[in-house]
Amino acid sequence: MKIIDAKDAILGRVGSYVAREALKGEDFAIVNCEQIIITGNRKNVEEELKAKRGRVGSTQKGPKVSRTSEKIVKRAIRGMLPNYRTGRGRDALKRIKCYVGVPAEFEKEKKIAFGEKTQLRSKSKAVKVKEVSKW
Repeated sequence: MKIIDAKDAILGRVGSYVAREALKGEDFAIVNCEQIIITGNRKNVEEELKAKRGRVGSTQKGPKVSRTSEKIVKRAIRGMLPNYRTGRGRDALKRIKCYVGVPAEFEKEKKIAFGEKTQLRSKSKAVKVKEVSKW
């Protein structure tokens, strides 16, 4: 099992790597999910998520979008998998576990750090998942 420390990493880069490797049969645990960065204009990211969450109800049919950090990350990775409801995609999704913080079982394990290489030009064009989960 590979453990990924996602602190200050970009969601799309972590997600695409994990999705690709999970399809090959590798197990993953992603820790510090609340520290992952979603790139893009802060206002646009907020509007998109509020629109998704607003679709749920009796008059409008739509998906339930969770507010917890680990579920936001897992849902983003799910979108990168082919046919997550059956076959290979479902098996790959079962191999991926997401955690807020670092669980005691993974504290002493070696972790792959994605966030060290990532440097954003502008902090205003990024939002952490922790902030998104509060909206």
